[in-house]
Amino acid sequence: MPGNLTLDTLKAAVATGEIDTVVVAAPDMQGRLMGKRFHAEFFLNGGYEETHCCNYLLAVDMEMDTVPGYKTSSWERGYGDYVMKPDLATLRRVPWLPGTALCLADLLDHDSHEEVSVSPRAILKKQIARARALGFEAMMATELEFYIFENSYDNLRDGGLSALKPISGYNEDYHIFQTTKEEGLMRAVRNGLYGAGIPVENTKGEADAGQHEVNYRYSHGLDTADNHTIVKQAVKEIAHAQGKSVTFMAKYDHRKAGSSAHVHQSLWTGDGKPAFFNPDTRHGMSEVMEHFLAGQLTHAEEITAFLAPYVNSYKRFCIGLFAPTKAVWSADNRTAGFRICGLHTKAIRVECRIPGSDVNPYLTCAALLAAGLEGVEQKMALEPEQTGDMYTTAGIREIPKTLRAAAARLDGSAMLRRAFGDDVVDHYVHNAEWEISETDRVVTDFELRRLLERA
Repeated sequence: MPGNLTLDTLKAAVATGEIDTVVVAAPDMQGRLMGKRFHAEFFLNGGYEETHCCNYLLAVDMEMDTVPGYKTSSWERGYGDYVMKPDLATLRRVPWLPGTALCLADLLDHDSHEEVSVSPRAILKKQIARARALGFEAMMATELEFYIFENSYDNLRDGGLSALKPISGYNEDYHIFQTTKEEGLMRAVRNGLYGAGIPVENTKGEADAGQHEVNYRYSHGLDTADNHTIVKQAVKEIAHAQGKSVTFMAKYDHRKAGSSAHVHQSLWTGDGKPAFFNPDTRHGMSEVMEHFLAGQLTHAEEITAFLAPYVNSYKRFCIGLFAPTKAVWSADNRTAGFRICGLHTKAIRVECRIPGSDVNPYLTCAALLAAGLEGVEQKMALEPEQTGDMYTTAGIREIPKTLRAAAARLDGSAMLRRAFGDDVVDHYVHNAEWEISETDRVVTDFELRRLLERA
């Protein structure tokens, strides 16, 4: 479902004073929205055509530090401009911010006006076009989990990290009474997203104290990634307005369940038929679905750096807390990295359970599509199904245990270099290596507690 404003309806809302600000933003490498706030009159008088931003936005880390070594932008190249091209199909109201609308933008080269190859939205759009060239529409959904804390972001920044207080005191998975206590926030989230044109379905308590999940409608791949990004922004902004904070870290505490962003996927034909469904097979899986899943399994280790982009991400992969450790497939089995859902129905699909809630959804969806489409193009044979407890099953494909291992597999991936291009793979390998080096050099509280006196 695209945005719920057109230029004409925006013009009417501006004329009545209902909207006076338009946020124009593009997703960066980390999946954050980066951009500008326009006076709505200026946006209507030509700002909707294009604006500009520094090209360092696709070459900085989480701290917004300029990272050396990128080919696309650097001090040597002068950190010039990208064109931000608003995608008017995403123009929407932002009910939780007074008088505000939002429009997502694509990043274009300043001279050629071609999409910047390493920009996350462009990477996903390329794989969606690849699917369409094969006669398929890529349909996807992400389930986004997060923790809510009583602390405000300001409190945490001022030294309150050691006193993080989850909004609830116990595991609230599906727990209606506990989540009733949190309705002041979650009702605002649901209604805010609905008012922004995000087809939100439900929210629920998740598998630990203070953990929640928000679900929104299964949709086209680009729409899903856009919705995911806006949902994260909305949850943070609405929580902040209520003096609370949230985290989308994959693992904020080693004693707690991690937060996932399971990705559901299927291919549909151009005339609206489910290409994954065959009622005459064991699970209802078509040959197209088997080939697609085979491609994802074959290349699972190569795409993991896009499904788990931080050193912290790999701390989520532990036994017994519903995060997978094995990149294998199974029917309706939550211990497998790839779970088949909707058995024997038109809704049959692949649920990849590897991604955490810290992912950039454009890169995650693009990597999964690239691997799956490779399987379809090559007509890859699907390996046997695994059954039982994958945590205790030995001798089957494991998810890489560290970002260092995943980055090495990404760097050597001939499949991703064909699908994305060498420039894209090299860019994101460099991003992963920087993340590793920054983490390697920092002394942690754990090391101090463990070693200060006893080493």
